[in-house]
Amino acid sequence: MEQTATLLVCCPDRKGLVAALAQLLYGHGANILDADQHTDPVAGQFFQRIKFDLSELHTDRTSLETAISEVAARFSMSWRMADGLHRPKTAIFVSKYDHCLYDLLLRQRAGELSTDIAIIISNHPDLQPVADQFGVPFHHLPIAKETKRAQEDDALELLRAANVDLVVLARYMQILSDEFLKSFEGQVINIHHSFLPAFMGSKPYQRAFERGVKLIGATAHYATAELDEGPIIEQDVVRCSHRDSVQDLVRKGRDLEKLVLARAVRWHLDDRILVYDNKTVVFT
Repeated sequence: MEQTATLLVCCPDRKGLVAALAQLLYGHGANILDADQHTDPVAGQFFQRIKFDLSELHTDRTSLETAISEVAARFSMSWRMADGLHRPKTAIFVSKYDHCLYDLLLRQRAGELSTDIAIIISNHPDLQPVADQFGVPFHHLPIAKETKRAQEDDALELLRAANVDLVVLARYMQILSDEFLKSFEGQVINIHHSFLPAFMGSKPYQRAFERGVKLIGATAHYATAELDEGPIIEQDVVRCSHRDSVQDLVRKGRDLEKLVLARAVRWHLDDRILVYDNKTVVFT
């Protein structure tokens, strides 16, 4: 595997940022393979993603991180560095819908997603055969109103035991508690079956049909305590017409859901996303 790392930074915009980071990496023997940047003139914020080769590093990893910390302090910069040798582990939460689950499992097996799918958790037993087909451990954790907190505690225990880095809600028809989301803050991706902020909550296809919309969409976003209000990662739409029934909208929407969720998961795994002010910068 490549000896690479990816550095993501965010800070107030000012002169010299690009040069400071490039000189730092060069001075330590790192070779920049790819660099992308964005400035938000309204917020006055600078964002950059740098992927670099570590194979000829003059110093050790600790010295490099110390030097980055020093530059970060000088520029009031928040940063994180991801090791290219680390292969994240992903958990998929599902209910009864299987289209997003199948799509993620097939893409991972085809090598499109740089992750190991460590576990599948569901509040229904229906998709156990799918997990068995792909050789992924499946855990059925049923939910009742009086047992919801205990169910989430059991789920968190399973995630920690499997050393999970990312949780994907692949049409998981349950609302996660604030406590759960805080345990995996910024690491829970949800797919919502509408073009947010339109038709938040339940039954968006039915409401889209009743409204007579000419476009329907799907939205992948980070899950937060505010339902369907988390930072949006990816969206897409498809045209519809007066001829489409609710079932037609559902069929068209499911195709979008798979594509949008897969893109969001891949970009997250490839360390291409920075979050700020409940928005995202996605370096694609």
